[in-house]
Amino acid sequence: MTDKLPHAPLPYAEVIGDPIEHSKSPLIHNFWLRALDIEAEYRKTHVPPEGLAAYFLARRADPDWLGCNVTIPHKIAVMDYTDDPGGVRERIGAMNTIASEAGGPLIGTNTDAGGFLQPLLRDKWKGQSAVIVGSGGAARAILFALASLGVPDISIMARDPARGQALLDRAGVRGRAIGMEDALPAADLLVNATSLGMVGQPPLQLDLTPLADDATVYDIVYAPLETDLLKAAKARGLRTLDGLEMLIGQAALAFDIFFDAEAPRELDAELRALLLSGEE
Repeated sequence: MTDKLPHAPLPYAEVIGDPIEHSKSPLIHNFWLRALDIEAEYRKTHVPPEGLAAYFLARRADPDWLGCNVTIPHKIAVMDYTDDPGGVRERIGAMNTIASEAGGPLIGTNTDAGGFLQPLLRDKWKGQSAVIVGSGGAARAILFALASLGVPDISIMARDPARGQALLDRAGVRGRAIGMEDALPAADLLVNATSLGMVGQPPLQLDLTPLADDATVYDIVYAPLETDLLKAAKARGLRTLDGLEMLIGQAALAFDIFFDAEAPRELDAELRALLLSGEE
């Protein structure tokens, strides 16, 4: 009788953040890996801010590591550890996807912008004004995405309006920065690009009255899927987009980078049902 040989380690990618327990990225990527019969895996790893340097030092030495996605609060800090051939630092100012080139540099990019835009393009959204709540890494990608659509009037609502104004100036976008206690401007699109409303975080409470009657409210939070903001938008009869839209869209772009395969988006309905079921 021959002893079984140990299984060889699988190539893997992962998502890092602080916190990370809520992340649904492993469910998405592993669903696609199974569907395509690819022998690899996707994990989630808790990395606090003070652990970023040690994390990248360890992963660079691991030949099975393909790269990582990046969530709160690391999307700006990770730029210190990556090469940037696409000019993401200058164009967006945040990274959410880092690819490991065998024996080479870590390549940083941003799939948030493309993932955010997918449902707006699908629905042929043609608004002329938008309000982004937040000024962190996700907000930077969303500002870049809306500017690339040619939206002429974009405002940022942030705890520090000066920081919001700096982002607008950098992007060359006409708009204004306002505080979190200020009234919303009239707009065709409202985007929550903060963690407010996420499980364990305070809710985002806004008076939606100034929004246009045909406005869209887009909340990138996906835990819970229906946030208080989306409930308020639905009560006003506004169109809503939930956090799974951007999550799945950006994940598909990252999946191609990590695993050199196109995500099977024809299975989106099955994937969404799986995500909503809470099963792993």
